[in-house]
Amino acid sequence: MVEVREVMSRDVVTVASDASVADAARCMVQGGFGSVIVVHGKMLVGILTERDVLRAAAHETDLSSASVEPWMTPDPETAEPDLETEEAAGMMLSRGFRHLPVTEGGDLVGVVSLRDVLSARIGRR
Repeated sequence: MVEVREVMSRDVVTVASDASVADAARCMVQGGFGSVIVVHGKMLVGILTERDVLRAAAHETDLSSASVEPWMTPDPETAEPDLETEEAAGMMLSRGFRHLPVTEGGDLVGVVSLRDVLSARIGRR
């Protein structure tokens, strides 16, 4: 079985909860990421995804002045690095999200996407 640690990205982009949606979107575009992890100090407080940015834009929000906090998913579910990718895929599919922060001992160590875990499944065949 393949564990999340084998397919997760350790290159995690974080933004502060008071960062603007535009700044967060810029980070996503520059890094080629579909989400950013929202932190307060070292504490994970949320996740902002491409979908969230689109929701904010659809509300005709000024993305350069709007904070990520009202648009992020607060207290997102997380996975441990030793979680099997099939379990991670099931969790994401059943709960309707595509990005999962990975924590170990309470520390953020990576992020895994639905694409990552499904690619691991396909690669095993």
